[in-house]
Amino acid sequence: MSNKNAVVLLSGGLDSATVLAIARAEGFQPYALSFDYGQRHRAELDAATRVAESLGAVNHKTIKIDLRAFGGSALTDEIDVPKGRDDATMASDIPITYVPARNTIFLSFALGYAEVVDAADIFIGANALDYSGYPDCRPEYIAAFEQMANLATKATVEGRFRFSIRAPLIAMTKAEIILKGRELGVDFSLTHSCYDPSSHGLACGACDSCLLRRKGFLTAGLPDPTRYIKMTKREHDDT
Repeated sequence: MSNKNAVVLLSGGLDSATVLAIARAEGFQPYALSFDYGQRHRAELDAATRVAESLGAVNHKTIKIDLRAFGGSALTDEIDVPKGRDDATMASDIPITYVPARNTIFLSFALGYAEVVDAADIFIGANALDYSGYPDCRPEYIAAFEQMANLATKATVEGRFRFSIRAPLIAMTKAEIILKGRELGVDFSLTHSCYDPSSHGLACGACDSCLLRRKGFLTAGLPDPTRYIKMTKREHDDT
């Protein structure tokens, strides 16, 4: 292939924003893909639009699917989002915020889109360190999906190209991701991470995602631009 098109899964969080920046830095023309899947933290969709515009995506599509029809997750069902969990508890089991087969569903859409735009590379912000409880964020899963993609598509059967599922953050800590994003010019104030934001869009500050984000910025030694419902004095002073 002569072009360097890539499909980038873009949730609107800091991980996917950093992945989009990495794709651009590596010379790819990124086609960003987001999903309105019935998630309770829909503020991330507005964040995805902001991030796509800020980082110069060639195109940004938001696909509407309804995973609330299945439920089974605190993000798509009437189940309370866990709050105030420590690191050991977060890493001890698969959390109720896991959405059944979500990455497989998203990557399948991305694969179809990639065939249409002749993109051999698909980028995903999967991370096996901070989200070790999610089975669809493990390196072996990414490798298995890549193998399937190269068996299941017209582009590969005809020999036009082989697909590469790129997960550049897979072995990075949240602090390392934040530092990488800053290096590449990501404006983290445009991103959204909270699983259970207020009606005014303020982050709860206590769900797993908020806690990991807060810890990441603290470890990186950088101010967290997120507006939380209850902010620490340091966060208030930094903003």
